[in-house]
Amino acid sequence: MPKPSRIRAALTVAVVLSSLVAGCSSGSGDGHGDLTTQKLDWKDCPAPSAAEGGGGSPSPLPNGGAWQCATMQAPLDWNDPKGPTIGLALIRAKASGDPGKRIGSLIFNFGGPGGSGVTTLPAFGEDYAKLRTRYDLVSFDPRGVGRSAPVECESDEQLDDFFQQDSTPDDTAERDQLLNRTKQFNGACEKNSKKVLPHVRTTDAARDMDLMRQVLGDDKLHYFGISYGTELGGVYAHLFPKNVGRAVFDGVVDPTQDPEQSSLGQAQGFQLALNNFAEDCTSKTTECPIGDTPQDVKDRIAKLLKDLDKKPIPGIFPRQLTQTAATNGIAQSLYSKDFWEYLTEGLEQAYDGDGRILMLLSDSMNGRNENGEYSNITAANIAINCADDKPRYTADYVEQRLPQFRAASSLFGDFLAWGMLSCTNWAVPGAADHPDVSAPGAAPILVVGNTGDPATPYEGARKMVDALGKGVGVELTYKGQGHGAYDSKNKCVQDAVNGYLLDGKVPPAGTVCS
Repeated sequence: MPKPSRIRAALTVAVVLSSLVAGCSSGSGDGHGDLTTQKLDWKDCPAPSAAEGGGGSPSPLPNGGAWQCATMQAPLDWNDPKGPTIGLALIRAKASGDPGKRIGSLIFNFGGPGGSGVTTLPAFGEDYAKLRTRYDLVSFDPRGVGRSAPVECESDEQLDDFFQQDSTPDDTAERDQLLNRTKQFNGACEKNSKKVLPHVRTTDAARDMDLMRQVLGDDKLHYFGISYGTELGGVYAHLFPKNVGRAVFDGVVDPTQDPEQSSLGQAQGFQLALNNFAEDCTSKTTECPIGDTPQDVKDRIAKLLKDLDKKPIPGIFPRQLTQTAATNGIAQSLYSKDFWEYLTEGLEQAYDGDGRILMLLSDSMNGRNENGEYSNITAANIAINCADDKPRYTADYVEQRLPQFRAASSLFGDFLAWGMLSCTNWAVPGAADHPDVSAPGAAPILVVGNTGDPATPYEGARKMVDALGKGVGVELTYKGQGHGAYDSKNKCVQDAVNGYLLDGKVPPAGTVCS
């Protein structure tokens, strides 16, 4: 099973759960000469495609304006820039303030890899209203994602089966089953997306962003990267240091880690977040309904998962809540403190034999909507990670590493260790052990780390600052919970980020917000 995606949790999860608890065209064609001179045809946005996650068209902007969508042509193969092209789906909200004070476009990537920026930006657009006073807010579906030459692997029915499998095998038979199912999934990706798989590396997406900068008419790339978006931003800064404008990295990926180190760090990060969740529940004046002490909360969760491994409970008919789905759902709920109440309710129900809420959380992580349709986030996530990451791990190697992963997290260790097999038998070789983000000469980049971040542990912010190079990375620490910092609504963090992006004021290195 793939490791949890490094992407911001979707707003729709809260909407769907609360009811239980109480774009753009893309295409391909021949090369068109100098793609930097192309004109974008901005139009009202259609409803998101199934690959983007489905749903309705984005709501009108608060001031009565509308989201606009367009398609930008980019080379399929950046080594052959005059060859066949693919269409990249873009979305924008034009700047709302004085046109004379407009800075340019602010490009967002929300992470994953595999997340659709075309659907995510409108869902959280109000959070960036202040930034919109001086920027056109722009996001996109990176290549391989959503409407941008999406990676296609298995059908919705096959994916239901894929996510029902036991991803933490206890014996040889279960291990062989996991390996065979992974091989089947990866083979489907090769069969259905053979042409695009070699061209979805982060370096390709970074080159797409520089083309985007030029097509949008900006001399510099102003950028807001979240989660995996910080890795993409770092790779961009490495390739185009002189083109970096005002940039912010939030929820920072450690660029020095190989996939194993990253998975181990996530095991520690999710365990820390679970510890904080248990402490929070039991420290309230009202009784915690899922345990008397933090250890009791964790012990009961561990017992639930052990019981589910032997006998799943009803989830969302006809699917059952398995140990894997429950673990996945718990991980999803730890991406934001706003979801802790749903985790509490989901655990209460699961202890009574009802797995619906935990399954909804798991479905959100996997990109499954209420209609049973999957976005292509899992396919794109695996394809991009496997194209980027050189190491290929074997089952024997994972078994040797299990003690270290279990020491990092008794709950998530096995889950994340076995997830390292997702690139086994992948059709395309990986590019490197880890990304190169060194960017001498680039403008300052504000790097925001969250001490309670489960998906991109806090230590990665310092590693990113060091890797960017002297005089480039400027670290800001947020003492909070959840994945990322800006959208926590913490005033100190938002003032620092807004001050840099809007006014060019770089906060002092080492600033701490709490």
